[in-house]
Amino acid sequence: VSYLLGSGGFRKRKHDNFPHGQRREEKENLNPPSALMSSFKSFQLELDTRHDKYERLVKLSRDITIESKRTIFLLHRFTSAPNGEEILSESEVKLDAVRRKIKQVAQELIGEDMYQFHRAISPGLQEYVEAVSFQYFIKTRSLISVEEINKQLIFTAEDREETTNMTSNSHDKQVHTWSLKVTPVDYLLGVADLTGELMRLCISSVGNGDIDTPFELSQFLRQIYDGFTFIGNTGPYEVSKKLYTLKQSLAKVENACYTLKVRGSEIPKHMLADVFSTKTELIDQEEGLP
Repeated sequence: VSYLLGSGGFRKRKHDNFPHGQRREEKENLNPPSALMSSFKSFQLELDTRHDKYERLVKLSRDITIESKRTIFLLHRFTSAPNGEEILSESEVKLDAVRRKIKQVAQELIGEDMYQFHRAISPGLQEYVEAVSFQYFIKTRSLISVEEINKQLIFTAEDREETTNMTSNSHDKQVHTWSLKVTPVDYLLGVADLTGELMRLCISSVGNGDIDTPFELSQFLRQIYDGFTFIGNTGPYEVSKKLYTLKQSLAKVENACYTLKVRGSEIPKHMLADVFSTKTELIDQEEGLP
C-alpha cells in the first residue's frame, strides 16, 4: 500500500505529475470539436451580438428620452416668454437632434425585426411622441397624427462612389433610406402623457392671466379622453392604465375652467393661479393621490 501513497498520506493519480495545461491540450486532441459544439459556438456568437445591439438601443433610447424631456421643459416657457417664436425655433433644433438619435436606432434595426427590440426603444419613442405632439399643439392647437410623426422619421443619406474610366471620372449617387415607424401603442402612450403637459400648460396660462387657453385645453382634453374611452379595457394594458391619469388631468383643467367661469370676475388675475393650485390639491386628496 505504501507505494500507492505519497508523502502526505494521500493517493496520487498517475497523471498528477503533468501540468494542467498539458492535460487540457491532450484532452482536446483526444476529443476534437464536434458539429454540435460548433453549432453552439455560433449560437453563442449570435446571442452576444444581439445582446450588444440591445444594450446599444437601450442607451440610445435613454438619450432620446432625456433630450425629449428637455424639449418639453423648453416649450413650457412659451406662455411666459416674450419671444415665443424663438422658443419654437429652439425646440425644433432640439427635436432635430432627437431625430438624429432615432436615425441611429433605425440604422441599428436594419434587417432586424423591430418588435424583438421594442422594449429597448419604446420609452424613448413615447417621450419623443409626447414632445413632438406638445410642440404641434402649441403651433396648431390640434393633435398630430401618427402618420405625420412617421413621415418625419424617414431618413436618407447619399454616398458618392467614384468610378474611374478611361476617359473621364463620374460620380454615382446612391441614396440610402432608413425609416422607423412609431407603433400605435407607443403613439397612444405618448398622447396620454401629453395630457399631463397640457394640464401644466393650463396652470401656467392661468398664472399669466390667460383665461382663454384653459377653455381651449378643456375641450381638447375632453376629445382625447372620449377617444381613449372607446378603447377602454379592450386595448393593451399600458394604455388602459394611463386612462386614470388622463382622467385626473381632465378633471383639474375642467375645475380651472369652472373657477374662471364662476369666480373669474371677482378674483384678481394674479391670484387665479393660487386658487387653482388649491383646488388641484383638494382633488388629489379626494382621489387619494400622493
